[in-house]
Amino acid sequence: MKKLPIGIQSFEKIRSGDYYYVDKTPFVARLVEEGGGWYFLSRPRRFGKSLFLDTLRQAFLGRKELFEGLYLETHWDWSKKYPVVYISFDGNITTPALLEKKAKSRIKYLAEDYGISLSEDEESLLLEELIVKLHRKHNTKVVVLIDEYDKPILDAIDNKAVAIENREKLKNLYGVLKPLDAYLKFIFITGVSKFSKVSLFSGLNQLQDITLNPAYATICGYTQKEFEEVFSERLSGVDLEKIRCWYDGYSWLGERVYNPFDILLYLSEGEFRPYWFETGTPTFLIKLMDERRYYLPRLARLKVGEELIGSFDIDLINPENLLFQTGYLTIVSKETELGTIVYTLSFPNKEVEISFNNCLLDYLVQDYYRKEENKSALRNAIRGNDLEGVKKIFISFFSSIPHDWYRRNEIYKYEGYYASVVYAYFSASGFNVVVEDATSVGKIDMTVFYEDRVYIMEFKVVELEGEGKAIAQLKEKRYWEKYADKAGKIYLIGIEFSRETRNIAGFDVEEVK
Repeated sequence: MKKLPIGIQSFEKIRSGDYYYVDKTPFVARLVEEGGGWYFLSRPRRFGKSLFLDTLRQAFLGRKELFEGLYLETHWDWSKKYPVVYISFDGNITTPALLEKKAKSRIKYLAEDYGISLSEDEESLLLEELIVKLHRKHNTKVVVLIDEYDKPILDAIDNKAVAIENREKLKNLYGVLKPLDAYLKFIFITGVSKFSKVSLFSGLNQLQDITLNPAYATICGYTQKEFEEVFSERLSGVDLEKIRCWYDGYSWLGERVYNPFDILLYLSEGEFRPYWFETGTPTFLIKLMDERRYYLPRLARLKVGEELIGSFDIDLINPENLLFQTGYLTIVSKETELGTIVYTLSFPNKEVEISFNNCLLDYLVQDYYRKEENKSALRNAIRGNDLEGVKKIFISFFSSIPHDWYRRNEIYKYEGYYASVVYAYFSASGFNVVVEDATSVGKIDMTVFYEDRVYIMEFKVVELEGEGKAIAQLKEKRYWEKYADKAGKIYLIGIEFSRETRNIAGFDVEEVK
């Protein structure tokens, strides 16, 4: 077995007993060489942030022996060593009291490791005292590394009052760093979300956000080249395109990367499963989208401005912002329209698209077995090109929703609710779905592709538009011409819903090719 490096992004023991790692240490050298000194990076959970932070820690501590054969071995001044203050928040921190206890214990443990006695009691003053005394004891500047800085806020995000209290405590803690600039060599802060500087990093104007810096786009995760080179001996006979569709696709304005957590588990287990998604359920997000009556098909191709991709705060949470920062959506493109930057967001890969929509269905259906039966029936119906069967599946589903649910929730009045259910079922069932596909005469509500067949769908609510309007629009706009040369068979499907019956009122099908 080869020697195992420590703190290198990312390595895991695979069943064969060998170790695989991707050398991300060139980023460590670049960060220091650029001379900024104060950095912030946002990435989704389980994307290698902690491992990269540990790489920084080992380098600043001067542990050269851990970097043998890696880029940093010959691109680092190993004659200099620095004391490192490393703070992370593990566990579920749902109260201000627990946050205070965790912060104090972390700082006191660090002081004990360095043989320093602390006299303060409040957590921010403890951190300040630790940094000053480390500087005096070692006669050199101090490195501060903060991992998952926002975890105490996100842990309590479904309780706004508690989340705000945790935010204020963290604001006081991080606020002591600004006046200690003369004592600090380097600061690196990681997190899932990006809260505004005003709300959390007040005064830290020199904090450089590298989240969307193309030069650091691959600081976490595996590029295609890294994946194929490092794991080459494990990829014999493997369908690389399928792996790419399932786990690749994350982008921060640079080269796309794979989720390392998924790749390592896939190589270990040999099965396509939503490994990353299963480690956390976006319950808060789904409730938020329900409250906002969110049109789910929009997630497949969402255009947003900088305000919805940048920082946010607890007082005003937009679903799009949180979806992007938590990794459920990623950047497809960046354009400038009339001087304004516009980002196109979408699901990064099949794992996230299928799993997220499946989770949404769990919330809407609230009957796991019926949901799974419907998905299976939908797959069978499309395989057999049984569109009458598709109609019956959705009529049965809408009929099964208890009357009390409608009484408590008025989203059934909106066209988007019905379209969202249909979209979620097709996506969660694994079909290739395109929404709002642009043509020369307008946008198609939803298109489903299966083998050589194309199903073009239009959704309407009869109380708003009248009967027969959905299929009429499909025929009038001649949307099908876009696929005439690419598909074996093309079907137009006009689906109309009724607020009164809370079900499908019309399901018209015409084959045009």
